[in-house]
Amino acid sequence: MTVHFIGAGPGAADLITVRGRDLIAHAPVCLYAGSLVPRALLDHCPPGARIVDTAPMSLDEIVAECQRATDLGHDIARLHSGDLSIWSALGEQLRRLDAAGIAYTITPGVPAFAAAAAALGQELTLPEVAQTVVLTRTSGRASAMPSGEALEAYAATGATLAIHLSIHVLDKVVATLSPHYGTDCPVAIVYRASWPDERVIRATLGTIASEIAKAPIERTALILVGKVLGARAFRESALYDAGYQRRFRGRGT
Repeated sequence: MTVHFIGAGPGAADLITVRGRDLIAHAPVCLYAGSLVPRALLDHCPPGARIVDTAPMSLDEIVAECQRATDLGHDIARLHSGDLSIWSALGEQLRRLDAAGIAYTITPGVPAFAAAAAALGQELTLPEVAQTVVLTRTSGRASAMPSGEALEAYAATGATLAIHLSIHVLDKVVATLSPHYGTDCPVAIVYRASWPDERVIRATLGTIASEIAKAPIERTALILVGKVLGARAFRESALYDAGYQRRFRGRGT
């Protein structure tokens, strides 16, 4: 029997992969992070499925549910918000399942930063403006940042920053980034990207705090910072340039 870890996407119920949807539909047990995963995804569960909200549960309790289902010969759909590769607590669950000899698969999902970029109508990498996107966060109660991963170190590169789990320390983020990007650098905050109550706030490092103060946000928001957010006069890429020859274009000189 198998535990199928599934990235459930950023919020909209239809932003899940076909594979993820089909795995849900065939699993007699579904464990889902109820605080972040839309309940509409549970409509894909088969009739009579055991559905468990893991939001109030400990790691021991979650693993016990997996063991219980395995002992009964049942596959499990384990739904996490966004994509499983970052800040999902996937690693510790896999370690426990490995120790217990329980099989698993991993199905990726649409990450929050991609949904936020879509909400902004924005490419996060532009020629000669920024070619790197840094996915990072600030220290929190659940996990401290390693000493070498200071926000200012990433800011020094000028890359586009996608700062997760940090809206509650926005003032600190602004103070850290302003010396590197300048107070006129564009900022966008996307609250609950792709959910029905999604909000987008655009400002600069110098004005974002006052904009947020008008309607405070305490959680479930992504902070995007970088010159790409305001760039309009950037050079077009060579990818679709008429004079750029590549092996798939098949044009003569």
